[in-house]
Order: sequence, then C-alpha cells, then structure tokens
Amino acid sequence: MTIDEGQLIAMLSDPSTRRKAFELVVRQYSEQLYWQVRRIVLTHEDANDVMQNVMLKAWTNLDNFRKDSKLSTWLYRIAVNESLDFVRHQKGVNTVSADDTSGVANTLIADRYFDGDETEAQLQEAIAQLPDVQRTVFNLRYFEEMKYSEISQILNTSEGALKASYHIAVKKISEFFKQRD
Repeated sequence: MTIDEGQLIAMLSDPSTRRKAFELVVRQYSEQLYWQVRRIVLTHEDANDVMQNVMLKAWTNLDNFRKDSKLSTWLYRIAVNESLDFVRHQKGVNTVSADDTSGVANTLIADRYFDGDETEAQLQEAIAQLPDVQRTVFNLRYFEEMKYSEISQILNTSEGALKASYHIAVKKISEFFKQRD
C-alpha cells in the first residue's frame, strides 16, 4: 500500500502518528533507496549497513525536514550522502588502491545477491571508475530516471553542472566498453 507523500508528511508532523508514519516511510522507500545505495557502495552487505544509517539519520532528523522539497528527495539526499561518506571512508581504510576498480565485475558476479549478467557487471565496473559525483549523477539519471531538477535538489548543484557530469560519465562508460571490444 502506497500512501501519498502529503499524507505521510502530515502523519510525520503529528507526534501521535509519527512512529507509524515512519514505518510506512521505511516500507514505501526502502527498496528504491537500497538500490541507489547499492549502486554506489556495490555490495549487498555494505548497502545494508548504509541503509541502516540512512534510516536512522532520517528518523533522528525528521524535525529538520523543511517540507520545501519532496520527502523522497530528502531521503535520497540522505542516502546519497551516507553512501558517498561510506565510499570515502572505505577508500581511506583499504590498503588496496582506491582507484583499483578492476575487480568490481568479479566481485559482483561472485556476490550471491547480484542477479545481473557479465555485461551488467562490466557496466558496474565502468561506473565504479567514475569520480563520485559523476557516478552518483549517472546512477540517479540512468537507473532512477530522475529529472535533472530532482537531482539538483538532492546534490545541491545546478542542472547545467549535472548535465555536464552526466554527459562526461556516459562518454567515459562508452570508452570503457570500446576498450573492451
């Protein structure tokens, strides 16, 4: 059962219905947020960890939701920021070079939760080689089919910069596949 965002926001604003409303938020948005997080952090286990942080941050910051954007946009912003923070932290912790993405396809294929084929794994490998912002813009635009105006709210940047980032990302991914042929 999907509930209108306006109703959810009203329920979240009322202390007597806040907990129930947040349960509905979790049910309604978890899957799409999970896949956005998963495209950034790549593994199921990491995505689950990040999702726990996303939902915890959303719950503890409900009073900071200004209602000047959609609830889904606010949740995506939290999810993207948490995902990027996780990736940055992992780059600092790993002893392997942060730029070494050559194993992404093999890691994904070996992941029991990955249900794509080899081409999908290679696409994810190409995406993993993109800088964080280009990767995020590409994922939101290509996989989530978001409008640039929505992505602009999530990433707090201009639509022109997003269009440029997406164009460059597509070009780099195309080059990746051309080199594989």
